[in-house]
Amino acid sequence: MKTALWLYMFLFLAFFDLHAQYPVLTPFAISLGAAPAFIGWMMGIYALTHLPGNLIAGGLIDRHGSRRYIIFSLTAAGIILLLQAHVQLPWQLLVLRSISGFVLAFLSPACLALLASLSKDPVTQGKYMSGHGLVHTLASVLSPAAGAFIVANTGFSGTFQSLGWLLIFTGIMAFLSLPRQATETVGKKEAKAQPNQGTTRLPFSLRLYLFPFVIACSQGILFFEIPLRDSGQASIMSTGLLFSVISLGALITLSMLFLNRYPPRARVAAGVFGLAISFYLLAAADHLPLTVTLFVLGLSKGLLFPALSSLFIELSGGTRLGRVFSLQSIAMSLGSFVGPIAAGQLRTIVSPYFIAFLMLMTVLLLLPHQKRVEPSAALAPETTPVSPL
Repeated sequence: MKTALWLYMFLFLAFFDLHAQYPVLTPFAISLGAAPAFIGWMMGIYALTHLPGNLIAGGLIDRHGSRRYIIFSLTAAGIILLLQAHVQLPWQLLVLRSISGFVLAFLSPACLALLASLSKDPVTQGKYMSGHGLVHTLASVLSPAAGAFIVANTGFSGTFQSLGWLLIFTGIMAFLSLPRQATETVGKKEAKAQPNQGTTRLPFSLRLYLFPFVIACSQGILFFEIPLRDSGQASIMSTGLLFSVISLGALITLSMLFLNRYPPRARVAAGVFGLAISFYLLAAADHLPLTVTLFVLGLSKGLLFPALSSLFIELSGGTRLGRVFSLQSIAMSLGSFVGPIAAGQLRTIVSPYFIAFLMLMTVLLLLPHQKRVEPSAALAPETTPVSPL
């Protein structure tokens, strides 16, 4: 539990830092002379460069544990933000965002694998996942408005420098505080338990990864569209407050820890459906207050994300969690790449919110119905057929 508390504190600082950039990046890119299509690529390239990092991270985390990769990711991302404070041209911002996407690709799978390894009880694991989501959401409630406030007082350069030093400080704290035995030993035990790791398959269909892909794609559309409302004339402060409304809604459902007693599939289905309805309202119900719709969307996010992590743990049998969450991060990276680019290219033809609605309702039909795969099944050799979903 002590390790979990330390990790939650580091995650809070890291997520606070990262989410504070959301209402800032688009206006910053516009100030550099970037067009909306370029901004879509800028947001998408960050997600695209997650892919090589995610591919590398899975096996490394399973072999060596999470500690060193958490420290590397936080510290390197902080250094990149310090460089970002001195950007003068749009292409320079694009390059730094692409590098940032790579180094931060190690953070999420490392943290999730570490949390999941702290207990073998499904309910307790669900609580750890909810704690992860709760910390994430607490940070995202405060950070968008805080980022907008810092920009108003120190400008773009001062904001990126402040956030960069905060990430570096968090990386140093992780180096000094995360115990080696609690992280590295986990990876060694996992490797010993899986001598045929290179010749095994994940015990569930890869189509399950359509869920994080579509969810991230719809979220990328949202992050692209909100700052560009009112033809891009909306203030940074109002945009930050709208992001905080989403996080506040998520915070409410994440605080309902009794929800972890319900099956992950049921929670995933309810969360995806709630997201789909919210995007439909954004596309078609202009008469509804934007804050109300975004609050409902946040409620759905708070229900969905810990449930999705619990579903991955359940279907994987609790083995090779580094690889499982790495593939989940890859799917989310692809979705985050496709979402803003599609929104930037198609927003003059059809509402990107309606595209998100169609994708979410489609993927909801693919929710698998399969009993939990036991660890023994997860360690079956490659010749063992994978159960279809």
